[in-house]
Order: sequence, then structure tokens, then C-alpha cells
Amino acid sequence: MSGIAIVFMIISMLTIWGGLAVSLINLSRHPEKDDDHVIETAETAGNPSL
Repeated sequence: MSGIAIVFMIISMLTIWGGLAVSLINLSRHPEKDDDHVIETAETAGNPSL
């Protein structure tokens, strides 16, 4: 492989793995909220005024 190909390979690998690391850090700092505690009854499911 030529030198320029190795440089581009390293840049692309850092972009992919860096994005993964940043997304994991962001997810650990701001976890998604669970909606398990919300139970929608049959009366309120189709009626947004309640």
C-alpha cells in the first residue's frame, strides 16, 4: 500500500471508531428514558382530550 492510502485508511478508521466512542460517551451521560412506567388504558388511548 502506498503512503497516501495508509493515511486515508487511518483517517477513516479514526472517524468511524471516534464516532462510536463519542456516541457511547453521550449515551452513558444522557441515557434514554424508559417508557415502561406509562400504561395507556383503552379509554385514553384514542382520546387526546383526556
